[in-house]
Amino acid sequence: MPATTAPTPGTPPVSERAVRRRLTVEIWIVLGLSLGRSGVYALVAILDRMTAGPPLADQSTTINAPLNPRPWLDVLYQVLSIGFALVPVALALYLLSAGGRSATRRIGLTAARPWRDLGVGVGLAALIGIPGLGLYAVGRAVGITVQVQPTTIDDHWWTIPLLVALALKNALLEEVVAVGYLMERLRELRWSAPLVVAASALLRGSYHLYQGWGPFVGNVVMGLVFAEYYRRRRRVMPLVVAHTVMDLVVFVGYALIPGAWLTSLGLD
Repeated sequence: MPATTAPTPGTPPVSERAVRRRLTVEIWIVLGLSLGRSGVYALVAILDRMTAGPPLADQSTTINAPLNPRPWLDVLYQVLSIGFALVPVALALYLLSAGGRSATRRIGLTAARPWRDLGVGVGLAALIGIPGLGLYAVGRAVGITVQVQPTTIDDHWWTIPLLVALALKNALLEEVVAVGYLMERLRELRWSAPLVVAASALLRGSYHLYQGWGPFVGNVVMGLVFAEYYRRRRRVMPLVVAHTVMDLVVFVGYALIPGAWLTSLGLD
């Protein structure tokens, strides 16, 4: 980043310190409207769980729950929730596009290499998802992970499309904000590569704390892998694919898993 930005006629040049201060405030605003806020609530939630009395192993949480007992209102609320959750994604892309540069091309959120992105995304999903399931089972066994139900949304004709939309929403929000946007901005602030990767990974782990310490550790590891991939490739689309695939397996596949398996994994 240059020490000063080009001034308009009649205005003084902007110092590098002022630019860095503005970027820092911008990051806090974007995170405060999205994943940072979720991280704070998740931290309070885990404190609540740990001081509530029952051990974590005896507690449960639901990722996708109904928002209204009446089905037509539930789906309406769900669609609105998805739409408003994507506003920070639009904000992050808008901010990254300052100066006329395409934000989607800047972070690699394009369909320029669909088959390659699909292959890498599925590979990353397998690399993270399969060990993640084992880590969840271990966490349940040692009592550091709550019972996680992927969905309790009633079965309607729109349930599967809704779960697909929820999976895509999660992928776009987390990968664009926690990886693409945050890592680009921290690079502009001249953070070292290890710190940038660690910051992205810790942010990802923070907003999963409500599920227990096992998912926190698992998502930090996932964050390290995803952030390092982005640092090397500067492409977020394979990460969106991987995240969507993992959530689809969990959300949609939940109803297809045999009951005995659910019991053994603590998912019933």
